[in-house]
Amino acid sequence: MPSLTQYFPITDPTLIFFVVLLIILFAPIVMGRLRIPHIVGMVLAGVLVGEYGLDILQRDASFELFGKVGLLYIMFLAGLEMDVEGFKKNVRKVAFFGLLTCLLPFLFTFLACWHLLHYSVTASLMLGALMASNTLVAYPIVGRYGLQRHMASTLSVGATMMSLFVALVIMAAIVNSYGSASGGLAFWLLFTLKFAAFCAGMFIFVPKLTRWFLRRYSDAVMQFIFVLAILFLSAALSDWIGLEGIFGAFLAGLILNRFIPSVSPLMNRLEFTGNALFIPYFLIGVGMLINLRLLFQGSGVLWVFFVITVFGTLGKAGAAYVSAFFSRFPFAWGHLMFGLTSAHAAGAIAMVMVGHELEIAPGEHLLGDDVLNGVVIMILCTCIVSTLMTERSAIAIRLKEKDDVVEEQLRLDDEKMLLPVKYPEYADNLLEMALMMRNPKLSRGMVALNVVYDDVNAAKNQGEGRRLLEHLQQMASASDVALTTQVRIAANIANGIKHAFKETQASEIIMGLHFHKEISTKFWGQFTQSLYNGLSRQIVIARIMQPLNTIRRIQVAVPSRAEFEPGFYRWLERLTRMAGNLDCRIQFHGREESLTLIREYVRNRHPNVRMELTPMGHWNELPELAAAINEDHMFVVVTARKGTVSYKNALERLPDEINRYFSGKTLMIVFPDQYGASDEAMTFAQAQHTEERSIYEEILGWAGKQLNKM
Repeated sequence: MPSLTQYFPITDPTLIFFVVLLIILFAPIVMGRLRIPHIVGMVLAGVLVGEYGLDILQRDASFELFGKVGLLYIMFLAGLEMDVEGFKKNVRKVAFFGLLTCLLPFLFTFLACWHLLHYSVTASLMLGALMASNTLVAYPIVGRYGLQRHMASTLSVGATMMSLFVALVIMAAIVNSYGSASGGLAFWLLFTLKFAAFCAGMFIFVPKLTRWFLRRYSDAVMQFIFVLAILFLSAALSDWIGLEGIFGAFLAGLILNRFIPSVSPLMNRLEFTGNALFIPYFLIGVGMLINLRLLFQGSGVLWVFFVITVFGTLGKAGAAYVSAFFSRFPFAWGHLMFGLTSAHAAGAIAMVMVGHELEIAPGEHLLGDDVLNGVVIMILCTCIVSTLMTERSAIAIRLKEKDDVVEEQLRLDDEKMLLPVKYPEYADNLLEMALMMRNPKLSRGMVALNVVYDDVNAAKNQGEGRRLLEHLQQMASASDVALTTQVRIAANIANGIKHAFKETQASEIIMGLHFHKEISTKFWGQFTQSLYNGLSRQIVIARIMQPLNTIRRIQVAVPSRAEFEPGFYRWLERLTRMAGNLDCRIQFHGREESLTLIREYVRNRHPNVRMELTPMGHWNELPELAAAINEDHMFVVVTARKGTVSYKNALERLPDEINRYFSGKTLMIVFPDQYGASDEAMTFAQAQHTEERSIYEEILGWAGKQLNKM
C-alpha cells in the first residue's frame, strides 16, 4: 500500500490555500475548547502543520505574500485606531517611553550577546536592534475591552513606532557599513533626504488626495481599494528609503485616521478583510518558521534563545514600569504597556534574515544558523507572554475604572428593542415583557422580526411569519406602541438577526429561549450562541412559563464584577422597571460591591419598587437558589460573554445547572452590553464562536462516568 507520507508536504497552491482556510476556520473552535488565546493558537497551528511539525504544508510564496500583508495590516489598523489627540497631548510621555523601550532592551541585549555569547560588536548591535523593536501582536485584544484610545495603549503604539524606527536605522547603518564603499556620510545624507521627502509627501499630498477622492466617489468598493492602495504605496516607499514597510503602513494609518471613523462601514470592511484572512495567514506563517526540535539538539540554540529572550524582555519590562512610575500611572497601566510592547514577530524575522544573509567575509555571515533558530523560537515565547499580559492587564484596568459617572452612561437611552419571534407559543409573552421594560416617556417604537431559512419552504414560512407579526402589531396598537415588522430570508438565522439589528439601529434584543428538542438538543438551540457571541449589545433570552401578571417575585443572580460592564445600568433599569410595572418584589443576589451600587440606583430612580438585597459570596451558590424559586417567581441570570470583565469559568456550567435545578421555572438570561468591536467585526483575539463546553470538562465527565462504573 502506498504511504500517506508521499502526499505530504502539500505543494499545490490551491490545496495549500484550502488547508489554510480550514485552519483559520477550525483553529478558533479547537483553541476555544482548549482555552488557549486564539492569537497564540494560530501560531501553534502553524508550528503543527509546518515543515518542523507534521510537515503537512510547504511554506510557499503565498505565505510570504499574505503574511507580509497581514503584518502590514496590523500596523495599519494600529495607526487607524490610535487616539491622535491623546498622542498630541502626551508627546513627551510617548517620547520618554519610546526611548526607554528602545534603549533598555538594546543595551541589555547588546551587552549580553557581547559578554555571554561572545559575539562580535556588529552582531551584538544587530541583535540589540532586533530586540529593541517589537510588533503589536496583542493589539487586537485591547479592542475587545474598549481600550484602543486608552492612555496606555496610545503610549504603547507611539513607543512601538519610535523603537521600530530607531532599530531600522541601526540595521540600515550596519548593512551600509558592509555594502557601501563610498563612506558613511553620503549614506546618511541620502537617507535623511529620502526620509524627509517621504514624510513630507505623505503628510502633504495623501490628505488632500484622500479628501478629494472620498468626496467624489461614494462607491464602497472604490473607497476600499483606494485605502488599500495608499497603504501599500506607503509601505513600498518606506522600503525604498531603507526602512521596513511596517513603518510606512503605520504612517498611512495615522494619516488616514481622521478620514475613516471607527464606526464607519469602510473601517468595518478594512478590519474584516484583515482579520478574516491576512492576519491569520501571517500568524500561521510565523508558526511554520518555528522548529521546536532544535531546543533538544544541542545547547547552542537554547543558550541563544535564553539570552536574547530574557535580557530583551527584561529591557521591555523595565521600560514599561519605569515609564509608568515616572508618569504616575497605576501599576496595571504598566502591565498593559509591557504586554503590548514585548512581542516580536515578522519584523524580527526580517531583521535576523538580513543579518543571516549579510556576508562579512568570504563564507562567513554576520548571524549564524543558531541565531536564526533562536530568534524564531524567541518569537513564539514573546508572543505568548505578550498575549497573556495584555489580556490580564486589560481586565485589571477595566476593574479599576468603576468610578465612571453613571449619568454619562444614562444621558441618552438609545432604547429601541428588537424582538425576533418564530413560534406563536411565546411571541405574545415576549411582546408583553418588552412593553413592561420600555420607557413610555421616550415614546420609542419597537421592531418585531421573523427570519426564515432560504429553502424550498421559504414562501410558506414567510406567510406564516407575516400572520404572526400582524397579530403582534395588533397587540402593540392596543397599547398605543408603534411596532414595525419585518420578515426576511437568510441562509443563517443568526446573521439575519444581526443584519436586522444593524439596519434598524436597535439597542437590544429580546427573544425566546429555544425549547424544541426535535430541532436541536443543545441548550442554546441552533443559533443563539452565535448571536450573543457576534453582538456586544444587550440580549435578553426568556422562557416564560406563566402569564407575567402572575409573577410575585423576580430573583436576580448578579455575577461579581458585573458593575464594571458598560451595560450594567441598562439591564438594571429594565428589570427594575418591569418589577415596578408588575408591582412585584425584586430580589438581587450578588457581591456586596454590586449590591451597593444596585441599592443606590434603585432608591434614587425607582424608590417605589420593593427591593431586597441578598449577599451571594460565590457563583457556585447558584444551585442553592433553586430551593427558593417558586412557581410564581421569575429567575433572572445576568451572565457574560467569554473574554469580558465579569466572565468566569463557572458560567460555562450554566446550561447544565439550569436544566438540572431550574427546569420548568420562568427564566430570563441577560447578556449585557459589553465592550466589543462592531457588529460584523471578527478578530482572532476573540472569535465569535465559542463552544458551550470545553474539552477539559468532557474529559473529566468521561473519567467520572468510568469511575462510577468501577
